[in-house]
Amino acid sequence: MSGEIFATLKVLIIGESGVGKSSILLRYTDDDFDHDQNLTIGVDFKTKVVDIDDGKVKLAIWDTAGQERFRTLTPSFYRDAQGAILVYDTSNKNTLVKLESWLNELEIYNTKPNMVKMVVGNKIDKPEREVSRDDGIRFARKHRTLFLETSAKTSEGVKQAFEELVRKIIETEGLCEPSTLYNRGLDLNNEDDGHQSTCSC
Repeated sequence: MSGEIFATLKVLIIGESGVGKSSILLRYTDDDFDHDQNLTIGVDFKTKVVDIDDGKVKLAIWDTAGQERFRTLTPSFYRDAQGAILVYDTSNKNTLVKLESWLNELEIYNTKPNMVKMVVGNKIDKPEREVSRDDGIRFARKHRTLFLETSAKTSEGVKQAFEELVRKIIETEGLCEPSTLYNRGLDLNNEDDGHQSTCSC
């Protein structure tokens, strides 16, 4: 199984501007943190191959600007995504409240009704809190999502958030079944096989 990718998953990072979406993405993909990172303009996109149990999964991670003027990108951004990380800033309660509208957009535009969602409270390294862990958990339970707190600055919880999301996607029946090629032991990255290198969902 070494080196073989049996699924490609589309994961979204969404939430209000300034909550640290791009910082979470940079920390996870490059293990880096930029204190002066600019706000995302439009959509950023990164990939990362992760080891899950006995195989590898390629994540296509989409990060979008939180500003209203970029909402025209919405339909194509959400299409065919299997997972979404909804980020709020634990030092800004309004960013948690605004996740309600982001969840509504997921319902409107997402093409996979059983998409796996995770609510993530970021910036737990900051001493001033406006959202307690219990508040975050209650919000996640209300919307039936996974929940985790992170700090992109210190890296706490970031890797765990993506790994838990990916495992839940794989476990969700009908959301993204491993390709039949996976069972035959073929490398899905090899275009000579004549097959598309994505999962069969």
